[in-house]
Amino acid sequence: MQDKKTTFTSDKERLYEILDEIDEGKIQLPEFQRGWVWDDIHIRSLLASISLSYPIGAVMMLETGNPDVRFKPRPVEGVELSEKIQPERYILDGQQRLTSLFQSLFLKKPAETQDVRGKKIKRWYYIKMKESLDLYVDREDVIIGLPEDRKIRNFRNEVIKDYSTPELEYQNNSFPITNVFDPSDWRYEYNKYWKHDKEKSKLFDDFEKIIIDSFKQYLVPIIKLLKNTPKDAVCQVFEKVNTGGVSLTVFELLTATFAADEYNLREDWEGKRNALGRKIESGRHDKLMEYIVLYSVSATDLLQVITLLATLERKKKTPEAPVSCKRADVLKLTLGEYKRWADPATEGFVKAAKFLFQQKIFSDRDLPYSTQIIPLAAIFTVLETKAENDAVKEKLIRWYWCGVFGELYGGAVETRSAKDLVEVLQWIDGGEKPATVNDCNFVPTRFYTLRTRRSAAYKGLYALLIRDGGLDFRTGESIDVQMYFDDNIDIHHIFPRDYCIKNSIESKYYDSIVNKTPISAKTNRIIGGKAPSDYLNKLMKDTGITKERIDEILKSHVVYINSIKQDNFHDFFNKRKEALLTRIEKATGKKIARESEEEIMKKLETEEIFSNEEDEVI
Repeated sequence: MQDKKTTFTSDKERLYEILDEIDEGKIQLPEFQRGWVWDDIHIRSLLASISLSYPIGAVMMLETGNPDVRFKPRPVEGVELSEKIQPERYILDGQQRLTSLFQSLFLKKPAETQDVRGKKIKRWYYIKMKESLDLYVDREDVIIGLPEDRKIRNFRNEVIKDYSTPELEYQNNSFPITNVFDPSDWRYEYNKYWKHDKEKSKLFDDFEKIIIDSFKQYLVPIIKLLKNTPKDAVCQVFEKVNTGGVSLTVFELLTATFAADEYNLREDWEGKRNALGRKIESGRHDKLMEYIVLYSVSATDLLQVITLLATLERKKKTPEAPVSCKRADVLKLTLGEYKRWADPATEGFVKAAKFLFQQKIFSDRDLPYSTQIIPLAAIFTVLETKAENDAVKEKLIRWYWCGVFGELYGGAVETRSAKDLVEVLQWIDGGEKPATVNDCNFVPTRFYTLRTRRSAAYKGLYALLIRDGGLDFRTGESIDVQMYFDDNIDIHHIFPRDYCIKNSIESKYYDSIVNKTPISAKTNRIIGGKAPSDYLNKLMKDTGITKERIDEILKSHVVYINSIKQDNFHDFFNKRKEALLTRIEKATGKKIARESEEEIMKKLETEEIFSNEEDEVI
């Protein structure tokens, strides 16, 4: 009796029987499998291995019949079925090998393959009979691939070898490999052609015994996943064994699943992706800008939001049911649930983009966490117009910045996303603060390691400075989306790097986020490597900005005027660090414990964290 916990069996099957079942449609491919890509050299090498009875690796198949694991079937390339047939097994691993063998051995047509340059070609495969029996000849050298017309030509297109008729095959003692499983007719005509010459008859007898029988008797190891194998296990197994090295996403697996119900998920996603790229008014010149902040949103991101919404709805009916967007839960998504939530979830992403614009996060490059947009979109979907209420919006803003400055959305965050969806909604309805708000704990030490754009808090502080009124150094205007893109606003040093190096200021200070702020590309060129007092004077001279206006601009970046005008880096650094901590406290609603410079330096030296992030020249 089979163990109920067993999800696979291991056995061996005759190659002929496998290819025969492929031809009948009993064995097919799931829709998510990629196309056939093996080239002529690989096919000849594969055929040589079988002729020598060498192993070619195990093939993994999935038994059909599980109602929860349904895929749209696709016949192996070259198979022509008169009607749709539900397969008994799917090929999960071994597609390239089985397709190559089916086309070269079973199809009775030239195999469709490609040359070493990737150019599509068609090939008939032959084995040189006499040479194949020579122990000192490499077997791969005696298997030849011929063009569709079975003629070999030189560089002048002259025919130098012709196999285009059976008589020419006999004459060349070259056996067409398409006859390997049923050689009797060819053998009869071959002997007849040679008038039953004893040497020729013996040649074929030896060839049949050593080569043909190797194909006929060849056994392929088969690992069969049984019908009780869960869908998420199928996905994981495919990724681990896929010899093509192509990762299978949950989107592709669901695409194949929904295709079984004649629903084109890929086409629907393309429509949704276009919706996420819709245009909005930027304000200043009514120029239309795209939601660039959503550029990195993937089909899997949308599926995770839909899964959060679907599981939240299930929980209302069954309180013990979990809210989740883990891989296994996404794979359990039904077509009905997808249709129910796809459009609202897409709109949730659009609302999330508007929210991020209000926080002055204009592009996906400056998005602190691409992962945090998933629960954010789900929250907006559930709240609908309620999210427009001022009190609700304030809580969402606080939750968002707690996630950023608490750096809580790095890595795999499916559990936190689900938890936040439930807890933020409860908080909005008068419940307790969500864990993300409680868990947020920014420490002043972190300023010294926030040196590159790879850090969420680094990008978050950059956006916060723009949101809270940072003015352009040169024009004195607020940095809105128009200026952000037109003037190429980026984060640059306030005390220039070259200046700091010349004045022996350590990189742990000058490359810190404390010494950086949003500045346009043109202004940064004016700054160059000059001392702050020099470039401020140049800005006033070149632009006509008054001293009072320069002071106002500096204050908008929480830069203390006397410190920068006197080129006093350490006074500037300490005062701005304190001001930035205050900004973070205001955004998160969390009090930050202060530490002395001596305590900070001691902690940094102990933890040896200065080498954790590479310097970024900006």
